[in-house]
Amino acid sequence: MSTNPFSTFTPSSPLVLVGAGKMGGALLSGWLDRGLDPKAVVVVDPSPPADTAVILARAGIVAHAAPPSGVTAGVIVVAVKPQIIAGVLPALRAMIGPGTVSLSIAAGATLANLEAGLGAVAIVRSIPNTPAMVGRGITGAIANARVDDAGKATIEALLRAAGDVAWVDEEGLIDAVTAVSGSGPAYVFLLAEVLAEAAEATGLPPDLAARLARATVTGAGELLHQSDLPPAQLRKNVTSPNGTTAAALAVLMGEGGMAPLMVRAVAAARKRSEELSG
Repeated sequence: MSTNPFSTFTPSSPLVLVGAGKMGGALLSGWLDRGLDPKAVVVVDPSPPADTAVILARAGIVAHAAPPSGVTAGVIVVAVKPQIIAGVLPALRAMIGPGTVSLSIAAGATLANLEAGLGAVAIVRSIPNTPAMVGRGITGAIANARVDDAGKATIEALLRAAGDVAWVDEEGLIDAVTAVSGSGPAYVFLLAEVLAEAAEATGLPPDLAARLARATVTGAGELLHQSDLPPAQLRKNVTSPNGTTAAALAVLMGEGGMAPLMVRAVAAARKRSEELSG
């Protein structure tokens, strides 16, 4: 048995990528790096961005402006903008065969929305996040009842090209996933931003403040990534009693500090996700 999960895709049963923007292009690059045969890929995008165009040219893949006729896909990955997905889905029906699984990475497109456009077929709804573009993302996913174990395994292999994968059994949890990991990178970027501003307020030059903040956030993130310790223990490991870190944490962990603020922020993001999916 082949150990390459991408070997199931062939020119007669290809992986079809619909939408080759930043996220779609990043996924495609990861798939090709992991052994996907370029001849087993069909890309549908009337105007791929420059970065993706380079990937396509290097692999010898020509993007189609519209779904080509006579193609039965192994998997269809829908990576278009949420505001146009309803108009895109019906044209993909002709590429769906008995074994085809469709994967959406469009925010706000529910399983019901996807089934309305594609029909009563095997569908996975997923929510990746922007670190997927550097292979360090995490994607929340839910499958409808028509996706079998083999289909889930194939989809997971595709998504793992961008990082970790977390499956949920209730679609309502996707809104919570969106609020935590989908929107979460922006929270971290904000932390780097405000940390730099706070550094400037202490008198540090702007360039040095930005450099210190960026390196601190990315370095701490990498330490968290490599360590088996929970975040709370890592925090305690750098906090000496009555030291400088303890003084700062007394503010950040005090009344009205970071914890209740984050709870409110994530709740607001979840509520907005529910509104957009409604």
